Amino acid sequence: MSQPFALKDQTSSFAEELRSKLPGLLPGLHSRALALCKRPSEASDLVQDTVLRALCFESGYERDTNLRGWLQQILFSVFITRCRKSTRERRALAALASDPCAWTMPDAPVQRQALLRPVTRALDALPSQFSAVVRLVDLEERSYKDAAVELSVPVGTVMSRLFRGRRLLAEALAEPNQAAQHAAYETAQQAA
Repeated sequence: MSQPFALKDQTSSFAEELRSKLPGLLPGLHSRALALCKRPSEASDLVQDTVLRALCFESGYERDTNLRGWLQQILFSVFITRCRKSTRERRALAALASDPCAWTMPDAPVQRQALLRPVTRALDALPSQFSAVVRLVDLEERSYKDAAVELSVPVGTVMSRLFRGRRLLAEALAEPNQAAQHAAYETAQQAA
């Protein structure tokens, strides 16, 4: 029975250490936030979110470790999360600006340019089991599972065929001298 109490007491002492040292580290956090955000108001918000997250996850702080580094990492993680969210919002707004009803329509399929002639020839020259997987996964951007269902093979087989198909395609697209050197090397290896 005394162990849970000791563990709880140890955890609370970690929290006390965190809370006692945190105010002294705020100016450093604010200067880093200002360097990242460039705007004082955004920097203040970033520091506030960092402190909030640090207090919420104070159990993740280990006593006698680098508290400043831990807080700086939290600050940077919050900053990156905000940047990603902002990017997503800008893309959504750009889509809505061009078409206000865009949010009601399903995503349009991505239009791809035609493959270059040498790539098309090389893809057509691959054995059918490899070219089918490369077309489904790489060109049509289907998942391994979807490709496996369509081809009636296990997912592992799709992964294996995709790896080998990509390798064969890369070899076929290599410069002629390089392909000839590779063939000569394999012949020499088989003769040895």
